[in-house]
Amino acid sequence: MTDALTQPLAVSFLGLGVMGGAMARHLGTAGHTLTIYNRTAARAEAWQAAHPGLAARVAASPAEAAEGADVVITCVGNDDDLSDVVLSPTGVFSTLRRGALFIDHTTVSARIARQIAVEGRDKELLCVDAPVTGGQSGAEAGTLSIMCGGSEKAVDAARGVLGAYAKRVVHVGKPGAGQTAKMANQMCIAGAIAGLAEAIRFAQAARLDLDKVFEAISGGAAQSWQMDNRWHTMAQDEFDFGFAIDWMRKDLGLAIEEARGLGASVPTTALIDQFYADVQALGGGRQDTSALIRRLPRRGNG
Repeated sequence: MTDALTQPLAVSFLGLGVMGGAMARHLGTAGHTLTIYNRTAARAEAWQAAHPGLAARVAASPAEAAEGADVVITCVGNDDDLSDVVLSPTGVFSTLRRGALFIDHTTVSARIARQIAVEGRDKELLCVDAPVTGGQSGAEAGTLSIMCGGSEKAVDAARGVLGAYAKRVVHVGKPGAGQTAKMANQMCIAGAIAGLAEAIRFAQAARLDLDKVFEAISGGAAQSWQMDNRWHTMAQDEFDFGFAIDWMRKDLGLAIEEARGLGASVPTTALIDQFYADVQALGGGRQDTSALIRRLPRRGNG
């Protein structure tokens, strides 16, 4: 987290899930004047009650949240959710003043990110598609990495705000490029988890000491964040660490659809997506992504 605040801004944050709630807290702590909105009003009220020192105002609609705002930030569920809170007759674009900054942290299609940028341009808004990586722990700690799509002017305007909860902000390219980069991120994560799952089951079948195997290979070329943080928990069938398989399948679906439009070949991503479908069929949709190992039978002394 960086101390990037140059002046307090009127910031409205829409979407107070595990990621958005933490990011909103960092914005309030940084000194911004905060308005919050959540489609389930009770969640916004609970957030407000849990953070009495931040004096956040609860808005009744996206349009109300955007009134008078310097910056509007969204972190919702999917394309339809984003379209509803931004582009509908009661969405933020119906009231957001000209010249204001709009930042979206939702992982959505590049198509809707580009659509929002076009409609924002017509309203003289600065729009940034800014999906994040780093998970719930990164949001809580204020150490997220953010990949941004948009004009240079828009991304430069966003950096000070994003510095409240990010350790890295990268301008990837034009509108939609942030979302496309996030798809690449999810493809890499899925591939790492799939390899890790097979390696663990292989070592168990060989009756190896998993702690010793981890010690031997985690310092070399096989090392990854997933290995460091999920090797031991996957071996113990512990799968309650945040980002759910249901959400990963949504993200991989976006990547596969975008690849189809680009004419890019992503056979490994498509295969792992089907592996995750297998785990969903086992009732694991709400377990975290490392539960991919459940589709592989356990052998040996694991």
